[in-house]
Amino acid sequence: MDRLIYTAMTGANAAANRQAILANNLANASTNGFRAELEAYRAVPVNGDGASTRVFALEASDGFSDAPGPAVRTDRNLDVMATGSSWLTVQGLDGNEAYTRNGQFEINSEGTLVTGNGLPVLSTDGSPLTIPAGADVSIANDGTISAKVGSQPANSVGKLKVVTPTTDDPLQRGTDGLFHTTSGDPLTTDDNAKLQVGTLEGSNVNTIETIVGMIQTARQFESQMKLLTTAESNDRAAQQLIGLQG
Repeated sequence: MDRLIYTAMTGANAAANRQAILANNLANASTNGFRAELEAYRAVPVNGDGASTRVFALEASDGFSDAPGPAVRTDRNLDVMATGSSWLTVQGLDGNEAYTRNGQFEINSEGTLVTGNGLPVLSTDGSPLTIPAGADVSIANDGTISAKVGSQPANSVGKLKVVTPTTDDPLQRGTDGLFHTTSGDPLTTDDNAKLQVGTLEGSNVNTIETIVGMIQTARQFESQMKLLTTAESNDRAAQQLIGLQG
């Protein structure tokens, strides 16, 4: 009976963890460049005295969906979308390189090109990009940034660092919401990568699929809780039988 309790408990816990992942995906269905987190159940045998006839259910992240999100045309000169499997490079809160698909950029009060949440956007040499005050900025498809001040000719102020991960060093989601290499080493610039200017990539979360998954997970959780109730009923019945025999 006690084994049934622990087995049901792990199933309920795994379902609750899956529900949290699905809820986070759904909450980011309108976040630019968001990559849906994938999840999977794992059956882990219980090792110990006696026969190994029980398994625990565990919820494990299976990485993220690399499917492209929808392209949203904005015609804004500081909005870019990385094409294919390429990623844009920013400076994370820890000072290290990180990668994102959200190309909605701004120029802060110090003239630095930053993301919507204030992270510096990095150039091919790994340094933040600085824009002259009052300049009209344009971004080319290869990531080159040009700034034009008044009637002066436009000058290049740098080039966006656009990278393409490899299977030898894939990206993984960090606790900061950005993506980092598995090795922790920065990726090299992909000179062949192209951008769509005046376009943003939407989230790749499938809202209908996610809602259906949440309903299924809720039912799985209820099933596990019913098993716990059954175990409690069996325990009461066993105690009554022991009392009668005594």
